[in-house]
Amino acid sequence: MTKSYLNPSLKTNKPILCIDMDGVLCDFDTRYTVLRAMGVREHQIWKHPELYNDLDPIIGAVEAWEKLQDKYDTYILSTPPWSSPLAWSQKREWVEKYLGKTAKKKLILCHNKGIVNGDYLIDDRIAHGVADFPGEHIHFGAVEQFKDWAAVLEYLL
Repeated sequence: MTKSYLNPSLKTNKPILCIDMDGVLCDFDTRYTVLRAMGVREHQIWKHPELYNDLDPIIGAVEAWEKLQDKYDTYILSTPPWSSPLAWSQKREWVEKYLGKTAKKKLILCHNKGIVNGDYLIDDRIAHGVADFPGEHIHFGAVEQFKDWAAVLEYLL
């Protein structure tokens, strides 16, 4: 049995797997690049009303989410920009659209991922407390072993 994601005294039957959104589930980088090419200044991007609106899923992400449900207690763990409350709702809408209605209840938005208890965290960065996450960090896209969703699934399943 594994400890729950926020309360270590609660137990779950499956290992806890947290998955970041930007750059792992959804293609944030393309939107960022497009906004910069449109002339949106760096400091204004984080407040842009279209920043998180209907991003494309990363190839294999939706299928991976579905496959991981049987073996893991899965959560989406993301840090939205604090300067854009609209980004919070757009992230939630994205989760429901691409991962389903039940997934929206598994969305955790926080600034410090290191306070969340879990066995695994799939994240493409080490910012926002990732380095302090108590479980194993699967560094998505940064190392050959976890270069894409097929590689991550091979490791986790």
